[in-house]
Amino acid sequence: MLKVGLTGGIGAGKSEVSRLLASYGAVLIDADRIAREVVEPGTEGLAAVVDAFGPDILTSEGTLDRPRLGAIVFNDPDRLATLNAIVHPLVGARSRELEAAAGPDAVVIHDVPLLTENGLASLYDLVVVVDATPETQLDRLVRLRGMSEADARARMAAQATREQRLEIADLVIDNDGPLAELEPQVRKVWDELTRRASAGR
Repeated sequence: MLKVGLTGGIGAGKSEVSRLLASYGAVLIDADRIAREVVEPGTEGLAAVVDAFGPDILTSEGTLDRPRLGAIVFNDPDRLATLNAIVHPLVGARSRELEAAAGPDAVVIHDVPLLTENGLASLYDLVVVVDATPETQLDRLVRLRGMSEADARARMAAQATREQRLEIADLVIDNDGPLAELEPQVRKVWDELTRRASAGR
């Protein structure tokens, strides 16, 4: 099994890279998806988040009001740290379960947005970073996701810098250009990952 950490800043295009790698045969473990699962209604995760932030972060249906919670934590590093201390251990435990279920010859891609911020690089055989300039990230967040520029900048500022991500990268996928230029790069990375997996690395 080859354990790969995949990361990139918000708006860098990591989700599209994940989708492509999964289509080639990678076993994808998506930390964001798991993070949503562990705070669904009835979970210990949601109960802990409500204890920490109050019942106002719930919708009228009893689900987590993500925009409201996001507005609180992305502008307050201490509150963000509180949220991470609740969610990350739960995500880690579920990720380990999914990894254990993958075959011994699998290339397991851990899609982890905050890999750099949380110092997780050493958990993986290698780290792949999806890279884009901050200008490109900002443009995508505002134009494609409909964020205000202030909200987009706050979310970018809450993450590691581009330089910090590149510092831990074993392989880099440049996604500063159009989508058509992305697929050949991802295919090349996949070929390298499968080569390493078959070589027992």
